[in-house]
This record gives sequence, C-alpha cells and structure tokens, in this order.
Amino acid sequence: MPKLKPINCIVIILASILQAFGIYNVHALSSVTEGGVLGATLLLQHWLHISPALSSLVLNLLCYLLGWKTLGRDFIGYSFVSIITYSLAYALCEQYPPLWPGLADLPLVAAIAGALFIGIGAGFCVRCGGATAGDDALAMSLSHIFRIPIERIYLVSDLIVLALSLGYIQLGRIAYSLLTVILSGQIIGLIQKAKLSKMQNA
Repeated sequence: MPKLKPINCIVIILASILQAFGIYNVHALSSVTEGGVLGATLLLQHWLHISPALSSLVLNLLCYLLGWKTLGRDFIGYSFVSIITYSLAYALCEQYPPLWPGLADLPLVAAIAGALFIGIGAGFCVRCGGATAGDDALAMSLSHIFRIPIERIYLVSDLIVLALSLGYIQLGRIAYSLLTVILSGQIIGLIQKAKLSKMQNA
C-alpha cells in the first residue's frame, strides 16, 4: 500500500484544481492548445465531442498502467489523487461560463497565462511525487530511465500533439501553442530541479 503524506496530497489537490481551471478558462477558450495528454483531450473534444473530464481520466489511466513499474506505488497513489481531482474540478468548471472570454482574441496573453497555470500546477504535482496527466508520468519515467532532462521529453511529446492539432487549429495559434508548451515545460523542469537540489543539499 502507498504511504501518502497529507501535506503532499493537499498540495497536489490544489495544483490539480489550478490546472483544470487553466485548461477550461484559457486553453479550451483561446484555441491555444497544450501538448501531451492535456492537448489530446482538447483534440478529442473537438473531433469527437468527448469532454476532457472523461477523456483525461481514461488517457491518464492508460499512461499510468504503462509506467507504474518505474514510478512506484507512492507515485501512483499521489497521481490517483491528482487525476480524480482534475476530472472533478474540470467537470465543475464546465457548469459555469469562462471567466475571461476576451482571451479568445489575445493569443499571446493566453499562451503565457496557460503556461503559468499548467507549469505551476504540474510542477508542484511532480514535486510532491505525483502527476495530473499521464504524459507527466511517462515523462518522469523516461527521464528516470534515460537520464534525459524532463523538459526535453515534454517538448517531444508536445510537438507530436501540436502537429496533430494542425487539423483544427490555425498555424498562427499553433505558434502560440508552441510558446506555451515550451514555457510550461521549462517551469515544470525548474520546479523539479529545485526539488532535486534541495534533496542533494539535505
């Protein structure tokens, strides 16, 4: 059985709510998409009309099944808290209109704001030992196995999703999307490195 620390669970819950809030109020509204599983949920929403509240749960669980051996029981426990919180928070957000509808006409602002929501939210989930999205789980596993900086792995997976998103998002919006995935990946990497530095100095 995983041994979860209450303070880590609290931080992960708050970070997951922050991510759901950002995806609903920024990315889904502005057509500035995310990469990885988060971007894939927006793809499914556009083409198949499947709510990210459902698709994120299914895709994340599939990714965690692939990576659980490397990540360990505690990681899976924290991640379960994260993905359930994210799905519930997104479903709650869907009950209300977006807070900033004007972001649809401000893609640069949306790109930066979205990167902050995702980078900070995912970064603190990773720092506490879990992940909101399955691609976070896979990125952490691959980073651990191959000793590759996690931000580089995020970039590759994000670029794949962004390429697929060209089917429904204009090229100009993809450029802003590339900005947001680079920024969010760097933020996650910085927060993770801060954790590693703290552990090494302890």
